[in-house]
Amino acid sequence: MRTEFTIPSNGAGQLHCCRWTPEGQPKAVLQIVHGIAEYIERYDEFASYLNGLGYLVVAEDHMGHGGTVGDQGTQGYFDGGWFTAVSDSYSLLQKTKAENPDIPYVLFGHSMGSFMTRTILEVYPESGIAAVVICGTGWQPRAILPGAIGICQMACKKVGEKNPSETLQNMVFGGYNKRVEHPRTEYDWLTRDEEIVDAYIAHPSCGFTATTGLLRDMLTGIRFIEQKQNLAKMDKDLPVLFIAGEDDPVGNYGKGVRKAAEEFQKAGMKDVTCNLFPKGRHEILNETNRREVFDFTADWLQKKLK
Repeated sequence: MRTEFTIPSNGAGQLHCCRWTPEGQPKAVLQIVHGIAEYIERYDEFASYLNGLGYLVVAEDHMGHGGTVGDQGTQGYFDGGWFTAVSDSYSLLQKTKAENPDIPYVLFGHSMGSFMTRTILEVYPESGIAAVVICGTGWQPRAILPGAIGICQMACKKVGEKNPSETLQNMVFGGYNKRVEHPRTEYDWLTRDEEIVDAYIAHPSCGFTATTGLLRDMLTGIRFIEQKQNLAKMDKDLPVLFIAGEDDPVGNYGKGVRKAAEEFQKAGMKDVTCNLFPKGRHEILNETNRREVFDFTADWLQKKLK
């Protein structure tokens, strides 16, 4: 059963949150950290599946996304920047963990949410989570990030950080459809499920052009999480699962995902698993074989939460 509630944002306004409650006493909590230009109810099928296994599921719409935008917010903008948005997700973690102190707590981050989750691992290593699933992530060459951030900063000065830039949007996302044969839409790179793609395109909370400030902040966050001194701060005993589609451009078709997993291992993480799903695109939770992804993730969690 899904219910809605709000908590204060550390940046601006109130965060729209969802809670999916299983029947009976939950055996664990799983918090979803969603991606850019989407909203949390898109994870309803996955959350309901987890409810059936006894998981309590929670999530928040980030600032500038979904129901959190409200009357005062700007769509696609993080008031206070990357680390403020990350602290919002951490606030939900603290609240939910305090309400459920005796059961394991799992973080699940997808796409931009995977980068936010990785930030939580580095900034809040004593959060007490029992496992983490990093979905649809990537690894950017460290040499290009300063230049890309500089371009974003110039765009912020030119058009304002609360305004979108099609030029920046194309720089970040423009090539994602290039390996899709005979693309039907500009968002075919998300999933092979045409109904999901069409629903994404039709929804006003999806696929919007991000503000220049958000793109700057996201790239700044990615640069932070890839720095060796920050990777070294993570809890070395935390079980980590990387999952992605082999045809996901965000993860450079598997290369960036494997690189991220390797960097975790180099940083001393003792329990790292990486699994790529053949023919899967970016949103593997919305793929045509999503039940396979659900089952694989649940099986891994079952082993790690014993």
